[in-house]
Amino acid sequence: MRMVRWLVASTVLVAACTAANAEDNFWLSGNYTQNVPCKGDGSDPPQAKVQISAQEIDSKVGVCTFLDTKVDAKSVVAHVECKFPAGPLMGDITFTMKPNNTVAFIDSNKTYTATLYRCPK
Repeated sequence: MRMVRWLVASTVLVAACTAANAEDNFWLSGNYTQNVPCKGDGSDPPQAKVQISAQEIDSKVGVCTFLDTKVDAKSVVAHVECKFPAGPLMGDITFTMKPNNTVAFIDSNKTYTATLYRCPK
């Protein structure tokens, strides 16, 4: 019985560490505002707020889960499944780090683009 408990505890610990490392290695993780510079003082408009983790994007329009990502130092190309009030949607999106420390966002159909401004920590 002790062996089973130890094995379960070890598995949970490894999974937690792996998730933490994935988050640490995902340069895009953080809080942003969309199309307006982030003040980060609580006065940013709620509709502009975007939170990105290694697992998902959460914004006022809905939550998109990363199904697959290709990450390098300056871009993230992702296949996502989004849950919107109008229903689910799957698609591909790209985030690109710009020299001015903003992130350009575009969907694969080029129907939506945005500039993301990282909020101060």
